[in-house]
Amino acid sequence: MLQLGDIAPDFEAQTTEGPIRFHDWIEGSWAVLFSHPKDFTPVCTTELGAVARLKPEFDRRGVKVIGLSVDPLQDHRVWAGDIAETQGHALNFPLIADSDRKISDLYGMIHPNASDTLTVRSVYVIGPDKKLKLSLTYPASTGRNFNEILRVIDSLQLTAEHSVATPADWRQGEDVIIVPSLGDDEAKKKFPGGWKALKPYLRMVPQPRRP
Repeated sequence: MLQLGDIAPDFEAQTTEGPIRFHDWIEGSWAVLFSHPKDFTPVCTTELGAVARLKPEFDRRGVKVIGLSVDPLQDHRVWAGDIAETQGHALNFPLIADSDRKISDLYGMIHPNASDTLTVRSVYVIGPDKKLKLSLTYPASTGRNFNEILRVIDSLQLTAEHSVATPADWRQGEDVIIVPSLGDDEAKKKFPGGWKALKPYLRMVPQPRRP
């Protein structure tokens, strides 16, 4: 089972934008890999349209996005027309063809108690070091909130650069928490402007600027 901090498994695949080797495709970027139960299904159609609409936001954060569905490439290409027609946004990122389910099995995207053949709605956020930073699993019946995934990426990128954590419902620009592992003496060096201590273990500080 793939766990946080593990190296995301490498694979070769055919996609709507040509063949890829996953680790080469990442090329030192952040990446989001997300699976779909099946082509020509209603929830998946809305999700792919949503990601196409939000792709400039992923690009701005230096994040590559790639989808996966357990259907052949020729079906993906026909489905792309439906997505553009119904969602108003054409597919602008690669969609992996995984008809033999090798990648789905490699990543544990098929949950037998839910379906023996269809992937659940899995999301994997992978860092430039190719390690898994976040995974989410939704049932096939529930569409994902990709604005929330962008929010999580903002947190992951910020906390990777600074000794902070983000509180519940945090959004870009709001106060953050100094991590407990950083003592007050060290914190004074990193945050010379000071902080608000609600408790000794809960020190709030303005969000550091990213380089």
